[in-house]
Amino acid sequence: MVGDTITPRKNRTKEHLQLALIDLIKEKGFQAVTVKDIVNHSKYNRSTFYLHYHDKFYLAEDLLDSMLKGLEEAVAKPYEKTRKVNTVKLNARSFEIVSYIYENRQFFELITYQDTLPELHTKFPKTILKIYQEKFLFKTINNMPVDMDFFTRYTAYGFYGLLSHWISTGFALTQEEFIEEVIKLAQTHMAAVRYIGKK
Repeated sequence: MVGDTITPRKNRTKEHLQLALIDLIKEKGFQAVTVKDIVNHSKYNRSTFYLHYHDKFYLAEDLLDSMLKGLEEAVAKPYEKTRKVNTVKLNARSFEIVSYIYENRQFFELITYQDTLPELHTKFPKTILKIYQEKFLFKTINNMPVDMDFFTRYTAYGFYGLLSHWISTGFALTQEEFIEEVIKLAQTHMAAVRYIGKK
């Protein structure tokens, strides 16, 4: 809420409410979830819920926005020292975004549900595209001339497709195995990547 002081306790309460919503979506679908369900599951009362959120839609929006913000922040971590990386030197540390998704897999598993968090299926891929468009410059192999907007979209949505598949398989591959496959694919069409976002 605007003007409120954010305290560790308040953050913890919001986190519990968000975790309750995730569990309940998986159990019964977003449309069927009620505020009563959320407070019962999180063991809070209704007044505590309404202190933080107007309704379940505000809770859902806050959850989605905070998780996607974390996704963007995770991207910058590997580039604190080196901004340009040749694809032959990519490694697991180059893909903190993958670790972030795995660490928060309870949330990202929601993309496998039909009746899920509103706008998740559109905002998640759009965030990946935004990251690729605003935070990276790509160099093609042998400087092959291509429309770089097409190239960036192709690469971003391709990566999103791989992430979606990995999530839908229940993370069958380990993080290391998944990243290794992504790197091999990147090396087929990309010579280097430069991070241009803020550190």
